[in-house]
Amino acid sequence: MKFGSSILRSPADAPSVASEIYGHVRHGRKVVAVVSAFDGHTDRLLSDARALGLGHENDLLPGYVALGEEKAAAFAAIACDRIGLDAVALTVRELGIVAEGPLEHAHPCGLQGDRLREALARHDVVVVPGFGAVRPDGRVALLGRGGSDLTAVFLAAELGLSRVRLVKDVDGLYDRDPASASGTPLRYSRASWDVALRLGGDLVQPGAIDLACERGLEIEVAALGRADATVVGRQTAPPGPAPKIEPVRVAVAGCGVVGGGLLARLLNDSRYEVVGVLVRNPTKARDVACPAHLFTADPVDLLGRRPDLVLEAMSEGAAGHALIRAALERGIDVASANKQAISLDPAGLRDLAATNNAHLAYSAAVGGGAPMIETVRAARAVGRITGFEAVLNGTVNFMLDRLGQGASFEAALAEARIAGFAEEDPSSDLEGHDSAAKVRLLAFEAFDRDLESDAVALDALTPDSAPRREGVKQIGACHQVDGVLVARVSLDEGGADPLFLGLRGERNALKVFGENGWTWMCKGRGAGRWPTTESVLADLADIVRLRRQRTA
Repeated sequence: MKFGSSILRSPADAPSVASEIYGHVRHGRKVVAVVSAFDGHTDRLLSDARALGLGHENDLLPGYVALGEEKAAAFAAIACDRIGLDAVALTVRELGIVAEGPLEHAHPCGLQGDRLREALARHDVVVVPGFGAVRPDGRVALLGRGGSDLTAVFLAAELGLSRVRLVKDVDGLYDRDPASASGTPLRYSRASWDVALRLGGDLVQPGAIDLACERGLEIEVAALGRADATVVGRQTAPPGPAPKIEPVRVAVAGCGVVGGGLLARLLNDSRYEVVGVLVRNPTKARDVACPAHLFTADPVDLLGRRPDLVLEAMSEGAAGHALIRAALERGIDVASANKQAISLDPAGLRDLAATNNAHLAYSAAVGGGAPMIETVRAARAVGRITGFEAVLNGTVNFMLDRLGQGASFEAALAEARIAGFAEEDPSSDLEGHDSAAKVRLLAFEAFDRDLESDAVALDALTPDSAPRREGVKQIGACHQVDGVLVARVSLDEGGADPLFLGLRGERNALKVFGENGWTWMCKGRGAGRWPTTESVLADLADIVRLRRQRTA
């Protein structure tokens, strides 16, 4: 994927880039994200270098200018890490693209890709700078204006991929400039490389299109958050009017850690219109700037504002369950982060959504930013699941980490509160009920069977039971033994597994076992505002895509 300066305009846009990447990673893909410098940054660097360097011989200019892309790559990787993605950023030299020709208009001719392949083997996301490459003599060169497009196409070809996605500020290739043309511009669903060269203008670098044609690579030209795209390749389909996309009307239930994070993202996103926020006390001061007229304490009033979709992030299970049911009965789609609400009756909620032609998603209810629901579904699609084991509670894992380092129980709990992981009343986490609810949800996904709340054996974390050694984990597990589901939340079971042993702080991980001997795994940040917010936003994006497919 490639993100240009029209998308990554400043560091403030990095979370949106991370969201786009997260949507692919949670469905089992690894991502190489190519980024341009922030908007206007390249011009400033070029001006600096030309003002100071010699006009006739400025071989060091590209090395200075390429710092803009390296800075943007570092910011994007940090944004990915904040939401729990396993990400790393490379420099131009580490990336290893070799180019020949003029220093400011070089052409890639090879890839010394050991560092890139090593990074892909170890991480889910590798963020790399576009525009820059290394000449055979070791000096940095630039790939011409729009060179990040060329970087992305070249890397996709060298990695043996069939398609590269260029994320732009328009939703595809049009027969004329949609920003300035009169009449109704028509958008291509498919366009040949020749048509793209003729109409692309400044949208896609011509050198990138030429290379894609030479290597038989398709280019997707797409907008941020959009599933549809113009596919540039061998064939052209007649263009047609692009559908008019209205903002999605969203209601948010809850304004705590997760609800506040959702509002912080949605209120500044033109793709969505927040129509209401359900809270206990509408006059209470919040840590996110939100218009006062959006707040309501009445669930009936919230649904009466005709949202297309409800994002449910309440802290209480029964109230959340009631709101979810009420929304689904009205045919309103729901994405929930409330494991207590969903685990009360997952089968009933699923059936209610189907009856009313609504969508229900709850990835954020298990694992925070770790895509556990998606991992279980992927495993089940291949064959029968025999069991799973997981670290499911970020608060407890954070505390066990601190306890293993010698902290007292009280100090570990206080640190967890300061970090924003532990609630004022942490009993649900410490007694294992939070993990047990997640075990029940994962068991429902794995075996299509509801577990009663008392069917999960629990080990509580108390000052007396708190371990004083490293490596102890709270493991939620469920295995099918002779047709019977055996589930428990334990303070030591499976703790020696390398996947779990390597988890630090609030990180979570899941391992799913199939009867064919295959194992599926995922990991990520399991607690905190931003990882959980990101998971809800990914559910929101998936539901919006399904809604548009349904009405197309």
